Amino acid sequence: MSEAAIPKATERRADELRREIRRHERLYYQEAKPEISDRGFDRLMAELVVLEEEYPGLRTPDSPTQRVGGEPVEGFEQAEHRPPMLSLDNTYNQDELTEWYERLVRLRAKDPAEADRPIELVAELKVDGISMALIYEDGVLTQAATRGNGRIGDVVTENARTIRSLPLRLDGAREAPARLQVRAEVYMPRSVFNRLNEQRRESGAPLYVNPRNTAAGTLRLLDSREVARRELSAVVYEMVEPVLKPTHAGQLEAATELGFPVHPSWERCRGLEEVRDYLARWQEKRRSLEFDTDGVVVKVDELEQRRRFGFTSKAPRWAVAYKFESEQATTRVVAINAQVGRTGALTPVAELEPVFVAGTTVKRATLHNYEDLARKDVRVGDVVVIEKGGDIIPKVVEVLLDSRARDAEPFVPPTICPVCGHRLVRLEEEVALRCVNAGCPAVVRESVCHFVSRNAMDIEGLGEKLVDQLLEHELIEDYASLYDLGVEDLIGLEGWGAKSAQNLLERLAASRTRGLGPLLHALGIRFVGERIAGILARSFSDLDSLRAASDEELLAVEEVGPKVLASLRAFFADPDNAARIERLEAAGVSTKSESFVPPGEREEAELPLAGKTVVLTGTLSRLARKDATAQLEALGARVSGSVSARTDLVVAGEAAGSKLEKARSLGIEVIDETGLERLLAGRASSP
Repeated sequence: MSEAAIPKATERRADELRREIRRHERLYYQEAKPEISDRGFDRLMAELVVLEEEYPGLRTPDSPTQRVGGEPVEGFEQAEHRPPMLSLDNTYNQDELTEWYERLVRLRAKDPAEADRPIELVAELKVDGISMALIYEDGVLTQAATRGNGRIGDVVTENARTIRSLPLRLDGAREAPARLQVRAEVYMPRSVFNRLNEQRRESGAPLYVNPRNTAAGTLRLLDSREVARRELSAVVYEMVEPVLKPTHAGQLEAATELGFPVHPSWERCRGLEEVRDYLARWQEKRRSLEFDTDGVVVKVDELEQRRRFGFTSKAPRWAVAYKFESEQATTRVVAINAQVGRTGALTPVAELEPVFVAGTTVKRATLHNYEDLARKDVRVGDVVVIEKGGDIIPKVVEVLLDSRARDAEPFVPPTICPVCGHRLVRLEEEVALRCVNAGCPAVVRESVCHFVSRNAMDIEGLGEKLVDQLLEHELIEDYASLYDLGVEDLIGLEGWGAKSAQNLLERLAASRTRGLGPLLHALGIRFVGERIAGILARSFSDLDSLRAASDEELLAVEEVGPKVLASLRAFFADPDNAARIERLEAAGVSTKSESFVPPGEREEAELPLAGKTVVLTGTLSRLARKDATAQLEALGARVSGSVSARTDLVVAGEAAGSKLEKARSLGIEVIDETGLERLLAGRASSP
């Protein structure tokens, strides 16, 4: 039904419902003053859903119904942060905080006109979450992007719309500017995290480690409906543009008036002593919050004063993060065991009498390596002090020697692998003990989990639980045997049916075409992470040419030094690794590089897309977005997530939207997927 056919009374009722729902969302999520029951709220939402389904023309991007999420997307576009989202310098004690403040005083003294001007500060809790930049146009949320590397982040607008504490439309007391950028910290409330883990415990699924990591993983989900079910929340901590007030405190007040969720714990401080009072109060009170916080951010309040203080190469001079002291507790060591990782390295772990620390019950703590264990002289039966590093990872800090039993014996490191019984070795110039048995079950498990991970072969749906099932039922023996799986193997496993099995096999089939870079990373070669794997893929046309390269050719490659060279040689010389690679090739896994650029072309001629900015939008049907990005970058292009006057070319796939319209309005050249393929193949001129 067309929008013109919508009855006026229905339009008025839908508008009334939207305003009423927004008001109740604000009362519940930001002011903690609900006026109606959850059931009453659900009735209002259900009525609006019915109206929008009957009259689709009523549905708008800022409608509260959009918080339930939409259809899964193919992948995330990227956006450039302007200004960049810089990190902060950290301080860990009062002396370092004083040094930071005194540096500001010295900087102020260099300007005679400012020498006697006070430096007023704002202290606010540092929420342990995921930073995000939000853009509102005409009061409506139009873009949300994660921090990423500070310059470029992933566009997660659909996921951000599911966060009920974030307004989709600004209906505050203050009139919203035409374009507004704010920054927020997205987190998973402790109550939600605990409930989610309880559900996973009941279903036998692995538990999530902590709220921050879970929130980060949730924002990376491609299905915004699942994001909505995770019930993330957010607090806004900075208004970037426009400047509505001359101080940071004023900006926070303006943000609150606009309807943003600004946590009320921030305070204006007239000097360092008031900051210290704030720190002392929240060191204890922070445990009562619904979000985790590992410190306080202290900022210069006056924006003009900030401008004069300026920035270092990586952080503002006018702000610093003060990290709370990690909470400690004492407990007893009941055993010292070992974990075997993907590379065979053993990590000693202290098994502890359960103790409550920093909000959770701790039963295990890392001892890092056997050299560190010997230095601390931790023994079974010892009473030890533990703390959570960054309030996340438990570690043993100190042994209380006065409590040690007289018959306690020094711990003797193992000589054989606790999993497979293979003799352990310590390689030259290394601290770690290693199991060098490639068939060790622990090594096999970790290597398979790494092989299928997102930044390697990216086989979605093949998580740790399924890997454990496949190994337990002897359906696989290593990562190469994944490609031997059939539907009949999977449907016999708990929780697997024909459809889910077929979906996984399709993802396995798709992974065969990832190419040399992802494959090199997936193989788990020591010192060859994602970055070096990509560099090698640009330097060699296929796996055979890489294996046949001389030492001189390998050392000539950027970031390949003696350690990487030795690791490559050792990996390819191992007959078991050679056999696995041969089986991968027999299964149709590509060992060719799609990002290879011959040396002559790199050195003798400018790359065809050097200096050009390209934007990908819409869905590409024949080429994965990350593969297209890699190939464009190999030709010298800079791939951006947003269209601007500086964009040279836009590649428009299916269902391209606002970016395509903006490109056309700016007169930017637009090509489709076929044009992209021709460009990558060199059959079309560069823009």
